[in-house]
Amino acid sequence: MSVNRIIATETEFGIYQVGNTWANPVLLSTQTIRALARRSRQKTPAADSAPVRWDYTAEDPLNDLRGMRMTRAAADPSLLTDDPYHLAPSGGEEHVPRPRAEELALPAATAAVLTNGARVYVDHAHPEYSAPETLGPRDAVLWDRAGELIACDAMAELTQEPEGAIVLVKNNTDGKGAAYGTHENYQVRRDVDLEDIIRGLTPFMVTRPILCGSGRVGIGQRSQKPGFQISQRADFVENEVGLETTFNRPIINTRDEPHADPSRFRRLHVIGGDANLFDYSSYLRFATTSLVLWAIEQGIGLEWEALALDDPVEATWEVSHHPHIDYRMTTAGGASWTAVDMQQTYLDLVRATYERLGIEPDTESAHALTLWQDIIDRMKRDLFSVAPEVEWVAKYQLLSRQKERLGAQWDDPRLAAMDLQWADMRPQRSLVAKLEEAGRVRRMFTLEQVREAVTEPPSNTRAYIRGRAVAHRPDLVKASWTSLVFDSGGADLIRVPLPQAEGVDWAIIERYLPDLPA
Repeated sequence: MSVNRIIATETEFGIYQVGNTWANPVLLSTQTIRALARRSRQKTPAADSAPVRWDYTAEDPLNDLRGMRMTRAAADPSLLTDDPYHLAPSGGEEHVPRPRAEELALPAATAAVLTNGARVYVDHAHPEYSAPETLGPRDAVLWDRAGELIACDAMAELTQEPEGAIVLVKNNTDGKGAAYGTHENYQVRRDVDLEDIIRGLTPFMVTRPILCGSGRVGIGQRSQKPGFQISQRADFVENEVGLETTFNRPIINTRDEPHADPSRFRRLHVIGGDANLFDYSSYLRFATTSLVLWAIEQGIGLEWEALALDDPVEATWEVSHHPHIDYRMTTAGGASWTAVDMQQTYLDLVRATYERLGIEPDTESAHALTLWQDIIDRMKRDLFSVAPEVEWVAKYQLLSRQKERLGAQWDDPRLAAMDLQWADMRPQRSLVAKLEEAGRVRRMFTLEQVREAVTEPPSNTRAYIRGRAVAHRPDLVKASWTSLVFDSGGADLIRVPLPQAEGVDWAIIERYLPDLPA
C-alpha cells in the first residue's frame, strides 16, 4: 500500500458575521450548510430533487481501538452522533422503514451530501466539510482544497444576509480559547498491533508540525503569552492517547469506526493537524504520515522504541513554541534531538524498511520521500527557503517583517488581525491569495483543477458512486460513507451497502446507475 492508502479529511471552518459581534455561530453555521444544500444538486439531472441528507445509521463514535467501549451515559454530548445499535448492511440491499409523519415534520437536518462525494454539516458551532475518500496524498490535497472553493460558494450565497455578510476562515482557533478541528483519516491494516501504532507514531506526530503547521500568533490556549508558534493545534493537545476529540485532546485518537471491513481495517482518526492553505504543507502532512504508517505495518523493532519521549504532550507544546526549530527533546535512547532531527530519523526508518523488504518505493512514494528530504535539508540550511511550500514558515516570515515595520511586539492586535486575515476565505481579503498572486506560494494544482473537484468525485474510490448517485438519482434521499438510501416509491426505502472504500464497485454502477454518462 505504501503512500497510496485511503485518506480523507474533515475541516471545521471558523465563522463570523461582519458587523455583528453578537451573531450566534450555530445559527450562522446552519445558514451556511443550508445554502450549500440548496446548491448541492444544481445543474445535474437530479436538480429538482431535495438535497441528499446524511444517513447516521451505524455511526459509532464510542467504540475504542483499545478493545473497550465508552457508555453513552459517560460520554460528553460532543462525542455523540446517533444511535449505533442499528448497523449498516454488509452485503445486499436492506429494506428500511419509511419515516413516520412525525419524523418528516421535524426541522430539516443540517447536513447534505455533495456531487463530489463530500459531506457538509454543522459540527457544534462550525460548518464542516468532510472531503470524499481519496486514494493517496495527491488526491487528498486536491479534494481538501475543493472544500475551500465550496466555502467561497457558501459565502457568495449568503452575501445578502440583512445582518451582514457571513465570513468563513480556515484555521483552528479564535485565539481566545476556542479550538476547532482539522481531522485526517487513514485506512490502516487491522492486524497491526495497536501498541505498535501508538509507540511508533507518537514522536512523529509531536514533531510533524515543522512540515505542515500553519502558524499562529499567541502562546497558550487563550493566547495569554505573546509570541509566534508553529502549530494552531499544539496548545490544545492535553493527552497522549484517548477517545475524546473536543476536550482532553490526545495525540493518538482511538476511535474505532473503520467505515470499511472491520476485520481487515482500522481507520486512524488524527485530530491534531492544522488547517493548511498551502498545497505542499497538506501533501507533506498526508504523505509522510502514510509512509510512517506503512513502515509500522511492516513491523517495527527496538530502533523505534528508542524514539520514545518522556512527556510527549509537553514536547508537542515546546516544539510549536520554538519557531527557530531549536528545541531539543531527550529520547528513550539517550539522544538529544530537535524536531528536524526526529523527522530525519523517521525518514531514515522508512527508507530502511524498504531496504529490509528488498523493494523499491512506487513512484508516488519515491516522490514523497524526495520532497520530505528536500524540505528537511533546506530547513537546516535556511529556514525561510521553504516558505513557498511550508505554510507556517511563510506566515512567520511575513508577520515578522510586518512586526519590524510596525515596531510592534507579538501581542499587538494588528498582528493577531493579520493571523485571522491569513485564513480568510474571501479571495479579496486573504493574505495567502496575495502571496500567491506575487508568486510566493508553490501550488500542485491549478484553480481549474480545484474547481472541477468541487463537483466531481474521485474516480478510484467508492466516493465516485456516492457523488454520481447524488447527481443522477433523484430518488437518492440519504447517503453515508458506507451506504446509499433510495426512495423508489415502494413501501420501504432501500439501503444499498458500499462496504469497501478503495476502488469502484462496477456491479453497483450497472445496477443503480445504468444510464450514467461515460
